[in-house]
Amino acid sequence: MKNLEAPPAPNNGGARGEGTKKHRRFSGPPIIGGGGGLLLLASLILAVGIGQVHLSPGEVWTGLRHGPNSLDSNAEIVWSRLPRVCLAALVGASLAAAGVAFQALLRNDLADPYLVGVSAGASVGSEATILAHQEAALGGFALPVAAFGAASAAMTVVYTLARRQGRVLVTSLLLVGVVVSAFLGGISTLLMMFSRPNDAQYLQFRLNGSLQDATLAQCGVTLGFLVAGLLILSVEARAMNLFALGEESAQQLGVETERFKTILIITGSLLTAATVAFAGIIGFVGLMSPHIARKLARTPDHRIVLPLATLGGSILMVWADTAARSLLPDGRELPVGIVTAFFGAIFFLYLLRRQGRTP
Repeated sequence: MKNLEAPPAPNNGGARGEGTKKHRRFSGPPIIGGGGGLLLLASLILAVGIGQVHLSPGEVWTGLRHGPNSLDSNAEIVWSRLPRVCLAALVGASLAAAGVAFQALLRNDLADPYLVGVSAGASVGSEATILAHQEAALGGFALPVAAFGAASAAMTVVYTLARRQGRVLVTSLLLVGVVVSAFLGGISTLLMMFSRPNDAQYLQFRLNGSLQDATLAQCGVTLGFLVAGLLILSVEARAMNLFALGEESAQQLGVETERFKTILIITGSLLTAATVAFAGIIGFVGLMSPHIARKLARTPDHRIVLPLATLGGSILMVWADTAARSLLPDGRELPVGIVTAFFGAIFFLYLLRRQGRTP
């Protein structure tokens, strides 16, 4: 892993030279981020217009201006699709930010909420809440709270079991993640077997990811979890850079590593919880988005990678869900998790093969 916090260069050129270096370092990512923001906005407008009834961007904009209570047919279509498209963007951003957190924690580009068992843990927590018909408990926060608790427990188990002599090896991480995910998948199956037929069918569809039941209230809860997670990760961005040098080196540079690891486990689980609670298990978004962000930014600096990955995850998820609801000609929908798994599996194999070539 490259040195992310290089020592300061000698100040031979004075303040002017230092300012020039900073400008050179940060001029590229803001341009990419601005372009990503515009691309996300365009994606949201275009995605709202795609469906069995296609609307132009102008019609979408007019429908938004008319408001949700308008009698205009186009406005009704726009506002019926808007919660789903917004939730897709928020889910993608949350999964991408969680991917950044777990990759920083494990110091490996292959880490992902889906691969390390966090999504499976969150799924068990939310499924148990649904089967108990307690979704409305805690002021409507029961689903994400239960998912958060189970996700945190799963990630703690995976991290503890994969750790050997102060290090987390890739092979250990993947194997433990697969085992924990399989165990939690068995629990999910048991829950479905002992549930009512209607509940079992609904849970089965959720296992593959779905945004079909999205509401603006769910968007609000997910946005709250996302903002909290991004604020925490932004504060810890410098520590993530130092931790990439190794745990001992980070300690020598002033990072309280045990506190840092606890914060990242909790934050990654927090970001994953709301997505699984409202959208089910959606894999590989947290794997692909941070890697693409690092390639675009040409730096592993988490202060730059985090916002770019968040934007990229939003865009990726918006179009994955748009494809899931519009690919089949007869009006049926594909689970969005199948769409992300198709591309994510290929991407994962590429990363695994590339890491295998690394000396």
